[in-house]
Amino acid sequence: MSQIENDLLHDIKNTVKEAFAVDADDLVMVEIPKDPENGDYATNIAMRLAKTLKRKPQDIASIIKEKLLAKDTKIDRIEVAGPGFINFWMRKDALADVINTIIESGDCYGENTSGQHKKVLLEYVSANPTGILHLGHARGAAWGDSVAKLMQASGFDVTREYYVNDAGNQMQMLALSLYARYREAFGLDFALPEDGYHGQDVIDIALKIKERDQDKWLHKDEKETLDFMRQAGRELEIARIKNDLDYYRCHFDSWVSEQKIVDEKRVEKVMELMKAKGLTYEKDGAIWFASSEYGDDKDRVLLKSDGNYTYLTPDIAYHLYKLERGYDLLVDFLGADHHGYIARMKAAIEALGYNRDTLEVDIIQMVRLVENGEEVKMSKRTGNAVTIRELCDDIGVDATRYFFLSKALDTHMDFDLSLARQKTNENPVYYAQYAHARMCSILRQAKAVQKQEHYYLLIDEKETALLKHLGEFPSLVADSAINRSPNKICNYIQKLAQYFHSFYSSCRVNDPDNPELSNERLALLTASKITLKNALAFLGVSAPEKM
Repeated sequence: MSQIENDLLHDIKNTVKEAFAVDADDLVMVEIPKDPENGDYATNIAMRLAKTLKRKPQDIASIIKEKLLAKDTKIDRIEVAGPGFINFWMRKDALADVINTIIESGDCYGENTSGQHKKVLLEYVSANPTGILHLGHARGAAWGDSVAKLMQASGFDVTREYYVNDAGNQMQMLALSLYARYREAFGLDFALPEDGYHGQDVIDIALKIKERDQDKWLHKDEKETLDFMRQAGRELEIARIKNDLDYYRCHFDSWVSEQKIVDEKRVEKVMELMKAKGLTYEKDGAIWFASSEYGDDKDRVLLKSDGNYTYLTPDIAYHLYKLERGYDLLVDFLGADHHGYIARMKAAIEALGYNRDTLEVDIIQMVRLVENGEEVKMSKRTGNAVTIRELCDDIGVDATRYFFLSKALDTHMDFDLSLARQKTNENPVYYAQYAHARMCSILRQAKAVQKQEHYYLLIDEKETALLKHLGEFPSLVADSAINRSPNKICNYIQKLAQYFHSFYSSCRVNDPDNPELSNERLALLTASKITLKNALAFLGVSAPEKM
């Protein structure tokens, strides 16, 4: 909703109160009619009030019309239509006021204060440091990063966090796999563990260790060697992950180690706390959390009868660590196989004395890579699952991020490689970037735009449609932030590019015979370029000036 819509909404609410002594704040809605013949904006408030006021909607609408015309100087005319719709035509210069707002705001246009400095922790990706990042990670990484950008622009205090799952059996398997590949590099017998890691990345790390340390680890005690392999594997895998994420334009403010959570005795402390609060009981030699008392479908084991913790216990300790750092909202972006995790973690948070709604979980649905109508399951180069880096090398970081962000996170996605490679308007990221490059080209060829206090000549319906769309941007950013929906920005971008092309095809922008109108249209074009660039920036996508 643009500022002009907000002002109109506010005036309608006040008018209803004054005229009918009714508080209708929750009933008043303003929308842009699909047909511009029905005005710039419209409301159905008269029909919604008819039953309460026991009056005809047309009569209610006529009273609202007269009172608004007397007070709202931005309205040009009002018509009561059909069964009681109220249609508004705004003064064209009032609609065009957004141009100077955008030009003066520049890179900051779209920023808003809706977040009110609420402290938010976003946790996403958090892949085990035992392999290369793949497609599922790519979707979550782009989504989390874009949500962070939108929330920061909306006044939230945001921290991006990656939880490194570097404790537990998977790290022992990594150590054993590395040692096997290290021995293999010397031509020695080796045995890969059945549940080990067989990827090329493990072979590469083993070769790095050989190159750096030669045969040193062939002559050490097995425990010392495996401890080294575990630590070296962790460090080198995390370095690879960070490198791939940097390439993908995803950066984190905080990296929290599960092993650190364990080493700081946070797991033992949370167990003691839960026992002290009477949240646990013993059964069959195991320690259980009575999570069913807090909304879970059944109780959960925290400590198994063999003395090992389940994966849930350190996760509870980690979330308690999040809460202790004073965040107002915790958001976890998790894969589709973690759906059952939500209720048990919310139960733990509530049981420990916090509001269960402090935690919100967004589920990342599966991605299917498609090329020429056929599913692509394996990398052509390595024969393994397609990685983030390989996908970006193929179609570019811009296309990769845009495509992942264009579909709602909770829907299954077919990622069309053939479409992503196209340099045509069918490719949505190409269409958007080409619109920006075209705007830049037009402005390069024109004289410098002279800023005006008001713009009176932008009266063509294509100009009006573009102006209204530009004005919607800050409220869309706020909505996309609070609902964590960067796909709405993609939709906005496609419409903006469409409105621009329609405007440019219909209106002669740079007309030497009409310098005043040209200047206003070039100012509109400048505002459009700024808005499009800012929208792409929220997605982590570049806005090229030439293509």
